[in-house]
Amino acid sequence: MRGNINWNERILFEPASNKWYEPQRTDMRGEIMIGKEDFAARIEQKSGMLYRVASTILRSDEDCRDALQAAVLRAWKNRGKLRDEALFDTWITRIVINESHTLLRRKRKYLLQSAVHYPHNARVPDPALRLLIDQMPGKLRLPLVLHYLEGYTYEEIAELLHIPRSTVRSRLSRARKALRLELEDEKEVWLHETV
Repeated sequence: MRGNINWNERILFEPASNKWYEPQRTDMRGEIMIGKEDFAARIEQKSGMLYRVASTILRSDEDCRDALQAAVLRAWKNRGKLRDEALFDTWITRIVINESHTLLRRKRKYLLQSAVHYPHNARVPDPALRLLIDQMPGKLRLPLVLHYLEGYTYEEIAELLHIPRSTVRSRLSRARKALRLELEDEKEVWLHETV
């Protein structure tokens, strides 16, 4: 019988309650780390948002999935470094952004423009608007998506992108202005075609 027991598993018996239990895992500081089920549930809940963030940087479905996989793996390995579980969303979003930029740097040398596939974002109802957002430079596109599509505040975006709040405001202003100009140009073209 003794051969069937895995002695490496730390399942303990508590005589007072006459029950077996698995103690909670702790990090080096002795603080309780997030559990597997809770971690998986949080990732599943935020998967759509994380994919949209990755797609604003990478644009390729395959690259987005690779970046998300690397980010989730990195987050799982470093979950003990998360100081406040209330900041989980910001923390995992920052990891996705970092992994997306890392993947982009690796692939930039070999990426052919014709091979780029633009994923469709279900949160943008107008396909023309989605195309305009996709054509924006990354420095304008990412704050725009984070603020208007994902609901992040200026302060949260500044923290995520490691830029000052005033830079977030100016990039959002420039992005709105660029969208407004493009939409006005399209409206004029449409009006001239119908006349």
